[in-house]
Amino acid sequence: MDRIGKYRIIRKLGAGATSTVYLGSDPFARREVAIKVIFPEALKDIDKGRAYHRMLVNEASLAGKLMHPHIVQIYDAVVDERLSYIVMEYVPGGTLEQFCEPGRLLPIHRLVEIIFKCSRALDYAYRMGITHRDIKPANILLTQSESKDDAGSDIKISDFGAALTSGNDQTQVTGVGSPAYMSPQQVCEAQLDHQTDIYSLGVVMYQLLCGRLPFQASNNFSMMYQITHIEPSPPSAFRSGIPASLDAIVARAMQKNTEQRYANWDEFSIDLALTFGKGQLTASQQDFSDSEKFNTLRTLPFFSAFSDVEIWEVVRFSRWQVVAPDTLIMKDGEPGDFFCFLCEGQARVAKNNHTLDQLSAGECFGEMALISKDNHIRSADVIAQSVAKIMTIRGESLDQASESCRMHFYQAFLEVLSSRLSLANIRLASV
Repeated sequence: MDRIGKYRIIRKLGAGATSTVYLGSDPFARREVAIKVIFPEALKDIDKGRAYHRMLVNEASLAGKLMHPHIVQIYDAVVDERLSYIVMEYVPGGTLEQFCEPGRLLPIHRLVEIIFKCSRALDYAYRMGITHRDIKPANILLTQSESKDDAGSDIKISDFGAALTSGNDQTQVTGVGSPAYMSPQQVCEAQLDHQTDIYSLGVVMYQLLCGRLPFQASNNFSMMYQITHIEPSPPSAFRSGIPASLDAIVARAMQKNTEQRYANWDEFSIDLALTFGKGQLTASQQDFSDSEKFNTLRTLPFFSAFSDVEIWEVVRFSRWQVVAPDTLIMKDGEPGDFFCFLCEGQARVAKNNHTLDQLSAGECFGEMALISKDNHIRSADVIAQSVAKIMTIRGESLDQASESCRMHFYQAFLEVLSSRLSLANIRLASV
């Protein structure tokens, strides 16, 4: 097979019970894509054909709809009697399954980072009216190969074929999902919502923490009984160094009763982010986790109008560092193609050693040299007065950001300038 529709086939990536996945090339968009070709006989299966067809249509209907940095994009879909296929974003790094064995576990701070990103992506999907219903390591992809010591890879959630979509006249397909990751409600074929995904992500977190599933069973019936009746041992029972806070997060996510489980994704995400904020998990002082960055930006007034997707965009193109007291962050008279945010600590603005202003956490500085068309020269020094956490954004990065992200930056800059002018007028009036 050389072509599927307009797509040129490069090689076979893998095959499953109902489909084969190929690496292809889109000649118009000039990008590599993954093409999932459905076996015609699977759709004609007497027992499961109708369910497979519904799942195919389900996934195809999401083409162009889920636009999130941690969700695999669906570009195109064809559902036909002769040939049915889904064209998706190609994600080359494999799945999280490779890190579910005791000998290949990820560093704890790294796996918590992954679960945090999953929680934000699934919250986005939920707000779009979608419940995934088949969260498992095989459906969480890595954007590049990752070793135990490499924290550079990102993640993307895939395979929304089993998803429930609100607002549609849709009959729930039973028997869909992987039993080991099913919530008690899914096992009992009860009505489902986002809390079933919260439970499943809790199981994934458990497995990534200690290299084993919370329930061990030789058959599906035994597995389902344990899911509905047995309380699992905490992950720390199987791996040393797991903080009690993570045991507690997993336990709450996997509560059998939905009233005791996390009620929403925000609650789950906040608890995960707090493990970094309290200093329980860290790689090094200068190695900030993406969840810590996201959580910090989400609390700053400057970013209040930014969507989660735009916040993630800022996280990706910004640079973060911790500076010591008396560090010169910006120098008067020097050219500057970047601006900064003071995320933690204090700093002062000075001219000829005379203090002009005091900066506190949440404030931006240096943007005027960037906004000015003709003059990119700094007009004052900025000096750290305490240990300070600084986020830096280069002008080139902002120019390459999405249109909506840039718009929110410029709107926020106008609000900052307006506030500064009002404050200056108040000071002049009091002289």
